[in-house]
Amino acid sequence: MESYKQEFIEFMIDCEVLKFGDFVTKSGRNTPFFVNTGFYRTGAQLRKLGEYYAKAIERKFGFDFDVLFGPAYKGIPLTVAATIAISEMYGKDIKYCSNRKEVKDHGDKGILLGSPMTDGDKVVIIEDVTTAGTSIQETLPIIKAQGDVTPVGLVVSVDRMERGQGEKSALAEIQENYGLETTAIVTMEEVVEHLYNKPYKGKVIIDDELKAAIDAYYDKYGVK
Repeated sequence: MESYKQEFIEFMIDCEVLKFGDFVTKSGRNTPFFVNTGFYRTGAQLRKLGEYYAKAIERKFGFDFDVLFGPAYKGIPLTVAATIAISEMYGKDIKYCSNRKEVKDHGDKGILLGSPMTDGDKVVIIEDVTTAGTSIQETLPIIKAQGDVTPVGLVVSVDRMERGQGEKSALAEIQENYGLETTAIVTMEEVVEHLYNKPYKGKVIIDDELKAAIDAYYDKYGVK
């Protein structure tokens, strides 16, 4: 596993973004682990997060696209942080764009924040995590309503590696159904590999009991 992936896993733990316990996902699944990027709360954390996203984007897509789109609300800081990091790390000036939940009818009118999209633009979508692929169904119509633009990819922080609406993984379904290339900074398999029975800052994050709960979750929701 690349060192930046290991660093990112520990970074999520430090920021209390990756948590273990008893949670319910947006898709209604009871899960022993949860990723909440809303817990990135300082400038230093967002700067570092943007750098991890930038590395994942560069490795999967290069910079053959024009706009990085972050769906409201969590996607707004993600797209800002990532485009700043891309500029600083790679010298590439990518436009950022997000949507408003409500259309603004005065001043800077419309549904978009940041750069408008223009005909011919290629768009990569940035999200925190995809569980069952439900959020992409809300995002794509917003993007396609902006003109002759092409959504080309999706990047998330963590691939939960579980089924979407059918038997394939959520990211695989998104790629198949919408023609989007997908990538993640890390997968849950990599998270478990890095943390299982290995102390971090004097504490074992994933012990045998938690590993059993994670395995049981994947027996139910994992890709067969």
